[in-house]
Amino acid sequence: MLESLRTDPTFHPSPKLAMEAEPEHIAYTALLSPDASRPDAIAVVDVDPASASYGSVLYRLDMPNKGDEFHHFGWNACSSALSPMSGHAFLKRRYLIIPGIRSSRIYVVDTQPDPKKPTISRVIEPEEVIRKTGYSRPHTVHCGPEGLYISTLGGAGDGTQGPPGVFLMDCESFEVLGQWEIERGPQKLHYDFWWNLPRDYMVSSEWGLPPQFENGIVAEDLLGNRYGHQLHFWDLRARRHVQTIDLGANHQMALEVRPAHDPTREYGFVGVVVDTTNLEGSIWTWWREGGQFHAKKTAVIPPEPADASVLPPLLKGFGAVPPLISDIDLSMDDRFLYVACWGTGELRQYDVTDPQNPKLAGSVRIGGIVKHAPHPNGTSFGGGPQMTEISRDGKRVYFTNSLYSRWDAQFYPDGIPGRMAMCNVGADGGIELDGRFLVDFGADYGSHQVRLQGGDCSTDSFCYPSA
Repeated sequence: MLESLRTDPTFHPSPKLAMEAEPEHIAYTALLSPDASRPDAIAVVDVDPASASYGSVLYRLDMPNKGDEFHHFGWNACSSALSPMSGHAFLKRRYLIIPGIRSSRIYVVDTQPDPKKPTISRVIEPEEVIRKTGYSRPHTVHCGPEGLYISTLGGAGDGTQGPPGVFLMDCESFEVLGQWEIERGPQKLHYDFWWNLPRDYMVSSEWGLPPQFENGIVAEDLLGNRYGHQLHFWDLRARRHVQTIDLGANHQMALEVRPAHDPTREYGFVGVVVDTTNLEGSIWTWWREGGQFHAKKTAVIPPEPADASVLPPLLKGFGAVPPLISDIDLSMDDRFLYVACWGTGELRQYDVTDPQNPKLAGSVRIGGIVKHAPHPNGTSFGGGPQMTEISRDGKRVYFTNSLYSRWDAQFYPDGIPGRMAMCNVGADGGIELDGRFLVDFGADYGSHQVRLQGGDCSTDSFCYPSA
């Protein structure tokens, strides 16, 4: 009884305290069946370098349904439970909330009593999600002080009946409660979202509606600049839209948003997949000053010339490989921003100590549409660095290689067998692929989001400054 009334030891008031916590020993990785011939799964991976099974799959939890398309997932609770506004001080980081972005089904997976053998606790069917929220295609999961926030990519029906948005779930009963927005304003598309809890604002980004991604990238929509290119800012407590920043229609697909972890720092980053005028990818810094939000392009990554004969059909007419920035992640101390260039097969590390002036600090190459760089142990690596996750202490950066099943086939027609790799981080920057760590999930699975035991750099929201 007393144990249940203690604060979860993996919750930390500040980013600095989180960095001092015990390193992770296992990771949970989302696996998807590209052709939906088998159920998606969650793999439990040994990430303890002292273990005899380091870099291997300890267990795989298969789902009871096919066709879910696992993508992003999150914990039921995190350090945001320590907020003065929270009524859930004794929550535990125990359950993984796993949406299927094709099926609109949500799984609640229990990692206790044995974290290495999780079990399915509850399945929330798509009919309940759509009936209670008017949304479909659930995507990003964040735990807040009052409950679970889940972003969506579609409205009801085929995903085009009404705009997508965010809905709330109870973090203890897992009941779907309803739409989060009270005043939506001009927001019509959705992708990622995150917040600064003490400053009471949220930022969201845009991808596209289900017809624009579920059957692959729509080239006409991309060249016509019809994918998302705006940032939206919200009053978190009032659930009200307050400002839109348009990055320019040529900056197609503004995806991951990463606010600074220290809540005294009112800035963050967003990655843009491609500029349709020149194929470059870009990083934008957004910040609040004088009560208004601002954003500017602070780093660009150029395309790499390539012979059309080695390019997939989608890119042959361009004679180049775009970097295709598919994910970014920010270290817990707000020092390093990692940028996954899924097209060129590069993972970049930027020093963002000055958030207005990112400086390239490190880079590794693996996979890539043209270069096909192998892992240091000689194993081939399909795809390129994609979903990225950083350990709390900032010393390890894990990544997988699948973007989205239909897009994988367009950009990498030879297939992308599921892999997970890891970089070690130098004390003063620089990254190097770990030659001992390469997880092979097999040709039947794509691999996507990674969650680390005890929390990671895209899971936790902090309520107190680092001392």
